[in-house]
Amino acid sequence: MSETPNTDLLLSHRDARGVHTLTLNAPRSFNVLSEAMMGALQAALDAVAADPQARAVVIAANGRAFCAGHDLKEMKARPELAYYQALFATCSKLMMSIRKLEVPVIARVQGLATAAGCQMVAQCDLAVAVQAATFGVNGIDVGLFCATPSVALSRNMLPKQAMEMLLTGDFISADEAKTRGLVNRVVAAEALDAEVAALVDRIVAKPREAIAMGKALFYRQLETGMESAYQLAGQTMACNMAHDVAQEGVQAFIEKRAPNW
Repeated sequence: MSETPNTDLLLSHRDARGVHTLTLNAPRSFNVLSEAMMGALQAALDAVAADPQARAVVIAANGRAFCAGHDLKEMKARPELAYYQALFATCSKLMMSIRKLEVPVIARVQGLATAAGCQMVAQCDLAVAVQAATFGVNGIDVGLFCATPSVALSRNMLPKQAMEMLLTGDFISADEAKTRGLVNRVVAAEALDAEVAALVDRIVAKPREAIAMGKALFYRQLETGMESAYQLAGQTMACNMAHDVAQEGVQAFIEKRAPNW
């Protein structure tokens, strides 16, 4: 096992199986996505993308908050349209990097997730939250509609549910987030690490190649019509079935034994 801190803002750990844990480590500022934090997180995600042995990513945080969104003080200090355009482009690239990774990304939510922090939870493939966690896209409270968070949020829950959160700035509980599809599981704080580990273990037990093909297809087909989606899915399944991992898996099923991946 190795331990490599990228910066004080972000701690990065990779275990022997290729599971990367990226921990936001600015608890006093509620782990806001400052320019520095986004830079550190982008570099860490790029490192995962370059790791051919990577199997999964867990995005975690230290302190009471998971992530409180963008750094409003930093944004207010530079009231320039060009700066804001570049800032939100940087954030969008970061979110898309989560989507483009070949491996699943799990949000480990131990506290408040608001605005771009809620967006990051929505952008992850899976999410596990503690019962005390709360979620909101409350930029509207300061006159700023959470437009970029709405992209991920509206792809997790029904449109009217997302729009109510965006228009009112109201927060929802972890249980409500689960009901709406924003998180997969809600657990007691003392069970959070075990629940995340159980998900990771189940993912790592499956062949990386099949998961990579499946993740890419899953999101591509969501953005297309049904006929195109079936064409994409059929091609993916054909390629997957022709791959050694599926050939071995099917043979193992026929022979009633565990597959040798």
